[in-house]
Amino acid sequence: MLSDGTVLHWWKQVIAVLIVYGSFELVRSRLVSAADVAFEHALWVIDWQQALGINHELAIQRWTLNWTPLILASNYFYATTYLPITFGTLVWLYRARSDSYLLWRDTLGLMTAMGLIGFAFFPLMPPRLLDLLGDGRPFGFVDTLVEHPTFWTVDAEASRTVSNPFAAMPSLHCAWAIWVACAVFPRVNSNVVRVLAVLYPIVTVYTVVSTGNHYFLDAVGGLIVFVVAYVLARGIATIRGPRTV
Repeated sequence: MLSDGTVLHWWKQVIAVLIVYGSFELVRSRLVSAADVAFEHALWVIDWQQALGINHELAIQRWTLNWTPLILASNYFYATTYLPITFGTLVWLYRARSDSYLLWRDTLGLMTAMGLIGFAFFPLMPPRLLDLLGDGRPFGFVDTLVEHPTFWTVDAEASRTVSNPFAAMPSLHCAWAIWVACAVFPRVNSNVVRVLAVLYPIVTVYTVVSTGNHYFLDAVGGLIVFVVAYVLARGIATIRGPRTV
């Protein structure tokens, strides 16, 4: 129940979240673009990063590959943490910080929808696919899910066709991690939880880069999507009234 007496029925919230996430996955899977367009965009991103002095993904991945436990941990972190942590945070807000719930629910929904816009208009080949689907030049990146065994290790063909392989800009892994950190940090008293909240997006950026799934600019795109979505959600909250602040 919100401070003004409004009741948020949990089952309605569950249905809404499932509809939004299900629609996201469905639309994302149908937005697959031509590989040559995604590769051209990848070359643009690499050029931009070189100009900015942040084109270090290959060096980070090669360093990580020297430590098999670390690359395996990165694989598992990348593939398994984002959904339970994101949805778990949403449930925690609903149960423990209900007057903040609508604001952060709307922020999450808006930035997820904005991610689809990025996938549609800027398909981007991730580093792990550059050597497989590029123009033949060697880039040196490794598809870690193919090269290093996990419970769900896939072959190269499956890795480049599963879901939408060119849905990289913005990185919603990073956007969701930033969302979690900003939603949790000011609403907890535990210093341990606050430290974990700050570390979560940092570790996420490291893992998406070290596994070859994203460029640093994808993470920047995730940050931009979060900020824009939060501002829009604040506007919606203002229209609703003080109950959502």
